Amino acid sequence: MPSKRNNLYKGMAIGSAILSQLVGAPLIGIFIGRYLDNHYSTKPLFLITGLLLGLAAGLYGTFHYVKELTGDEN
Repeated sequence: MPSKRNNLYKGMAIGSAILSQLVGAPLIGIFIGRYLDNHYSTKPLFLITGLLLGLAAGLYGTFHYVKELTGDEN
């Protein structure tokens, strides 16, 4: 029988994995968008596009991770 401490660590690992996907992907999109805006002098265009693509990638990755954890691959 798994101990409470192992369940706590597993829960913390799952939470941090989900949080890193939901926060990390939009941040990467923002940084890439800001770089492209500075390079091409199109201030908000690539920033907003990068943010939206990052949010979509984070949500997509999170949904697939949760489906993998629950065993619902269909």
